[in-house]
Amino acid sequence: MTLPRPLADWVAAETGAALRSARQLAGSTSTTLYVLELDRREPLVLRVFDNAAWLAHEPDLPQHEVAALRHAARAGIPTPEAVALAVDDPPGGVPLLLMTALPGRVDLAPPHLAAWLDRLAMTLVPLHALAPDGFPWTYFTYNDVTQLTVPAWSAQPGAWTRVLDAASGPRPRARTCFIHRDYHPTNVLWQAGEVSGVVDWVNACVGAPNLDVAHCRLNLAQLYGVESADHFLRGYQAQAAGFAYDPYWDALALIEVLPGPPELYQGWVDFGVTHLTPDTVRARLDAYACHLAARL
Repeated sequence: MTLPRPLADWVAAETGAALRSARQLAGSTSTTLYVLELDRREPLVLRVFDNAAWLAHEPDLPQHEVAALRHAARAGIPTPEAVALAVDDPPGGVPLLLMTALPGRVDLAPPHLAAWLDRLAMTLVPLHALAPDGFPWTYFTYNDVTQLTVPAWSAQPGAWTRVLDAASGPRPRARTCFIHRDYHPTNVLWQAGEVSGVVDWVNACVGAPNLDVAHCRLNLAQLYGVESADHFLRGYQAQAAGFAYDPYWDALALIEVLPGPPELYQGWVDFGVTHLTPDTVRARLDAYACHLAARL
């Protein structure tokens, strides 16, 4: 495909290299991502912040991601590096971020699921060892629990009542650290059975490590079922010294799917998940709500 001329000219000016080709990356649902092939240098990734509603709500998104990339690099996790940023009067009229590309690919059908889940969990541990050190963005919820009700689409209203009650209760005390905030399988790259990179740091913030664990568990429960979510938790607990599990954080993550009804996440479809349907996702969310309600 052809990158719009103003963007191609900007990339060439920032890199000193001619653009050979541009390919839109699959799986990006909130902004547009391109992988760029250039003369005489490694491939780069271009993020185009073209989601007007998101930018209106968080106008500092590009600066946020640059700061997050720099902070995350301290954890020793393979992370993209910022190359160039266009915010003031950007070409094309929307902010742009150029960054390095990482090797590997998203893998949502691993041949050995248990080992894959363990590595997925272990990757979070060094990240959560990072102190906030003045990182200025802090966690906030996407949903106001006081405005939510038991979903009409659910066949398990009692379980959802318990989840909502828990999420609206007092927040347990927990240490804070630097977190990814959107850690889930489509933001992790793999090569030769090992994690080769973590991407999409635009939501990174200061918060409890439990938030990353809970968000990933929510995604795993939908993709593979409750047992996979629990296996991931056990893997993290085995590696993260001093981590205290509390189902409150899972309840807080779960209400992010409300009000619904559940839809099939396009990112999963883009990466080859063809066996799930909205009905499957709804049933798995109900099963997860029942599982959590028994713990709360």
